[in-house]
Amino acid sequence: MKIIAFGGSNSKHSINKHFATYAAGLFENAEVEVLDLNDFAMPLFSVDLEKEMGQHELAKAFLAKIQSADILVVSLAENNNNYSTAFKNIFDWSSRINKEVFQQKPMLLMATSPGTRGGASVLEIGRNALPRYGANIKATFSLPAFNANFNLEENKISNKELHKELNDIIKSSF
Repeated sequence: MKIIAFGGSNSKHSINKHFATYAAGLFENAEVEVLDLNDFAMPLFSVDLEKEMGQHELAKAFLAKIQSADILVVSLAENNNNYSTAFKNIFDWSSRINKEVFQQKPMLLMATSPGTRGGASVLEIGRNALPRYGANIKATFSLPAFNANFNLEENKISNKELHKELNDIIKSSF
């Protein structure tokens, strides 16, 4: 089983990338590939630019990565209660090639943030919007207060109850 995991941020120190990597590692007998959104940096999408350039090769490469997956593990970064610009731009370019960006792959959709809401706003947006673009969301999970509940040195959730909750979600949903 192949898992494609990514955090919806282009930050070099993305807590959502750390979180997606960690969660993907909880699946048993899985080959995990973690994507870095910086590898898919494209000019800001516009229909005029698309008309001039055509379909962007990096959007095609992103879609090919999604196609190669059996399961997607996505942790959305929240910027001003919404997707990060980096994620939205890749999503916009990709959706013009294939509206089913996520290609009906089973998805664990997550979010985390330093705040106590744990990216709840962007998680709700993703839960409502992404299925219209081929996201087969099997489960969602929000990790509140990332810095208090995740140990970066050990790369794991330090809160035992939240760790168990995420493990239980993975075992029961996938």
